Amino acid sequence: MIRVQPITTGRASIRLADAGDAARLLRYRVRNRAHLAPWEPLRDEIYYTLDHCTQTLIEVRDAVRLDRSYPFLALDLAGEEVLASLTFANVVRGAFQACHLGYSVAATWQGKGLMQEVLGAALPWAFHSLDLHRVMANYMPRNERSGRLLERLGFEREGYARQYLQIAGVWEDHILTSRIRTP
Repeated sequence: MIRVQPITTGRASIRLADAGDAARLLRYRVRNRAHLAPWEPLRDEIYYTLDHCTQTLIEVRDAVRLDRSYPFLALDLAGEEVLASLTFANVVRGAFQACHLGYSVAATWQGKGLMQEVLGAALPWAFHSLDLHRVMANYMPRNERSGRLLERLGFEREGYARQYLQIAGVWEDHILTSRIRTP
């Protein structure tokens, strides 16, 4: 199993989510429900319960053990509040050596450069510790802020996928981007 050490930036401690984070995760979900709703799939009410957060975090442990997904939380430096989340998901090995990147930031931290700080620190880990060649991140054309973030992080546009994901109950087009590992 790949060893995952916490990563610290000037404003955040980035670490794998674990079972002890259920209450923190629930607070993040509840506080940011309206903020994240336009960018996520429709969520049932159970998603906003402690039991669901606990179950999610149990499943996270298995996904990491199987080298399929690496979900991180970016916590304040005291380790109390979730500021953002990111996941290196759908890890594919062999000739591909790639994954998808998903991320979200708390409403109170949006527009303050935190997501760039967090992803800027986590991407080298994905390329070197996971030995990935490609990290893919897709965004809706109307999410210009996410597009600018990915561009600043070195992601390049690779395509356009019509009706790619169902977001907030609607099949949304997405711009496909990726960043390739550099030596």
